[in-house]
Amino acid sequence: MAVQVVNDSEFKEILANNSKVAVKFYADWCGNCKLFAPKYKRVSNEEEQADTVFVDINAEENPEARKMAGVDNLPFLAVFKDGQLVEGSASSKEDYLRSLLAKL
Repeated sequence: MAVQVVNDSEFKEILANNSKVAVKFYADWCGNCKLFAPKYKRVSNEEEQADTVFVDINAEENPEARKMAGVDNLPFLAVFKDGQLVEGSASSKEDYLRSLLAKL
């Protein structure tokens, strides 16, 4: 599934309408965010992730979503189940992303 770039209001709608949501918070100036983007996209396209919605959120432009996940550094990965934050942390490691997805 393609990674959707969303804003605050779209994010709330996605959380309300989807059981499993993975989020990558980024900023345009963040080099590690850009380096991690292809890995995030590749994982989102894996067959076993078909029931999870993957989104990208610009942390600088979407303060409500940033606050919901407790973003403290970038890139920041988080997973939500049934609209609730399960876990999130600043990371650009594929292994951490996979460990988060396993918690869904």
